[in-house]
Amino acid sequence: MTTHVLGDTGVLTGRSLRHILRSPDTIITTAVTPVALMLLFVFVLGGAITTGYDGSYVDYMLPGILLITIASGVAYTSYRLFLDLQGGIFERFQSMPIARSSVLWAHVLTSLAANLVSVVIVTGVALILGFRSGASVGAWLAVAGILILFTLALTWIAVVAGLSAKSIDGASGFSYPLIFLPFISSAFVPTDSMPGPVAWFAENQPVTSIVDTLRALFAQQSVGTDIWIALAWLVGILVVAYLAAVALYRRKLS
Repeated sequence: MTTHVLGDTGVLTGRSLRHILRSPDTIITTAVTPVALMLLFVFVLGGAITTGYDGSYVDYMLPGILLITIASGVAYTSYRLFLDLQGGIFERFQSMPIARSSVLWAHVLTSLAANLVSVVIVTGVALILGFRSGASVGAWLAVAGILILFTLALTWIAVVAGLSAKSIDGASGFSYPLIFLPFISSAFVPTDSMPGPVAWFAENQPVTSIVDTLRALFAQQSVGTDIWIALAWLVGILVVAYLAAVALYRRKLS
């Protein structure tokens, strides 16, 4: 049974990846907005922002930019899932001896692969702009693990949006709040520079703990309790989104 599910997932993931390879503009478009934001903040706004951070401003802001990159990219998962539903492909798959779970996992794994490529592109641009890190291999692996977990959590939210959307705009529009969330966090400015209620929200929303953890790992500093708060948020969101997506998927096909 496990081999059957893995085989089906591999075949369907290959199908989804071929769609991306035929239109690489998906990845390029996903990377354009974060790169434009980096250029804006580094060359226009960065000089007016006081962070108290020892490194350069591009070092300070890169963790938030990486999260925005992923939040932008997962919208394509919702979009492609919605098109598959509207095109009747799910019904065709249902009539074939294919494991049901493999259909959703194929979209999720494709999202993971595409978003990691976008993250690598954005990180490469950040290096050109002056980003530097003396982080160890272990720290880089921890960064990669957190970004993968973040991608999976947001992608399952995208699956829920794709399955429940009534239009293409609705399928992709859900990502706008996710893209905006890092701006009300410690991603670009310290939270203590914000007004009271905004600062409280920024301190207690998931992006701040994730950004602070990534920044500490890049800077070879202690992550403190931030990493456990970040992991708790990510695992919690992932589990809830996964269960909601599976329940909605079963209802759609029943």
